[in-house]
Amino acid sequence: MYFDSHAHYNDERFDEDRDALLKDIHEKGVGYIINVGADMPSSRESIALAEEYPFIYAVVGVHPHEVDEMTLTDLEELEEMTMHPKVVGIGEIGLDFYYNHSTEENQLKWFKMQLELAKKLELPVSIHSRDACQLTFDTIVASGVKEGVIHCFSGSHELAKEYVKRGFYIGIGGSLTFKNARKAVEVVEHIPLDKILIETDCPYLTPVPHRGKRNDSSYLSYVIQKIAEIKGITEEEVAKVTMENTKRLFRIEK
Repeated sequence: MYFDSHAHYNDERFDEDRDALLKDIHEKGVGYIINVGADMPSSRESIALAEEYPFIYAVVGVHPHEVDEMTLTDLEELEEMTMHPKVVGIGEIGLDFYYNHSTEENQLKWFKMQLELAKKLELPVSIHSRDACQLTFDTIVASGVKEGVIHCFSGSHELAKEYVKRGFYIGIGGSLTFKNARKAVEVVEHIPLDKILIETDCPYLTPVPHRGKRNDSSYLSYVIQKIAEIKGITEEEVAKVTMENTKRLFRIEK
């Protein structure tokens, strides 16, 4: 069974068949899913999904694209959300200097404040980083947060190893299967399996051979297959160890 460590089933692209898809997801090898917030509404929606489906857990937070609108009241509400028994982390938070939908100043401000919240609550973080690899790393180290996953990791294998040294996990998804995935392949080669989480980021980043279609957790099999191929181990071992990794990070005992 697979554990999808990063999904967005609240996305409108699932509106027509969300319930049917999730009710059958176990039959496609998926045991657990973490649904991740990107703003205040989607954080609330993630909790609602976790309440509806026993195998879904929620991570709540505000994505760097959305922080221009963030307030201290939102931060207080996020803290209240973490009191829910199925909220297991803060995210996805971080920096995105590729799109710059929010100002760099605000991105850094609210990234630091959400990291501070995670440290206060002793919760792991789910980190988004694009075109800001070193600053993201430096900000996390300075925060004192020591638990989390670098979602959809796009940096070098050297940086991945630095994260791993500090107790973080590396999120690997469909982009590993892309033709231009040299850096991602190197990351999987150089870091231990017990520091890898698998993810879809669905409905985005659908793996080959279904690239271009809507992604969902059933496509994790292609990510598992590619990791197994790179590491020269069985797909069963990849599935088992990444399941254990995700449960360990997010303190899920079932």
